[in-house]
Amino acid sequence: MPVAIITGASKGLGLALAEALAGRGWDLVLDARDPVPLAEAAGLVSARGTRVTALPGDVTDAGHRAELVAAAWRLGGVDLLVHNASALGAEPLVGLEELPLEGLRRALEVNVVAALGLVQEALPLLRASRAGTVIAVSSDAAAEAYETWGGYGASKAALDQLAAVLAVEEPGLRVWAVDPGDMATDLYAAAVPDDDGPRPDPADVAPAFLRLLEERPVSGRYAAPALLEGRR
Repeated sequence: MPVAIITGASKGLGLALAEALAGRGWDLVLDARDPVPLAEAAGLVSARGTRVTALPGDVTDAGHRAELVAAAWRLGGVDLLVHNASALGAEPLVGLEELPLEGLRRALEVNVVAALGLVQEALPLLRASRAGTVIAVSSDAAAEAYETWGGYGASKAALDQLAAVLAVEEPGLRVWAVDPGDMATDLYAAAVPDDDGPRPDPADVAPAFLRLLEERPVSGRYAAPALLEGRR
């Protein structure tokens, strides 16, 4: 069975992707900082009959990243690495004038540095896979200038560039930066708590990622809404 590592997998898009992949026979290594919701998520996913290893920890910790890859190796290797874990930099979001520099550093560490660190750790196994794939979960804030989203958007723009360069350096892999679009997630609620407008459930966005895995287009940046539109 193929094996995927998914970070930030205790809720939201990470959990939706885990459930979707489990339904297609993937074995999974799941990460999140809080052990309680992670264990609950692992229980939901494993009920689909797949093997699941849940490892609570912080992706900025090199030792934790090594544990994630080692767990995947025990399941058979790494065919897919999904860097979904994200930090906003400030909750709720604030303008750049007020953005705490420590918050920006945290966003960069989680969203960019940890992503590269995990890729570096997993590269030997990704190269050994017949379908080695890296998915960096991006944001439209990486490409558009939205007030208060400067720090988070800058970190996601850096992640996009990291993914683009990785694709050039590792032509044997598929490397996709994917903008999932608006979703009803705890991350968005923390970012903009006063905005309670309707947004898609992450489970309704997960099929866009599955389409990429099924069709395996060239490495690049993709928007989930466009992928979903193409399926209708």
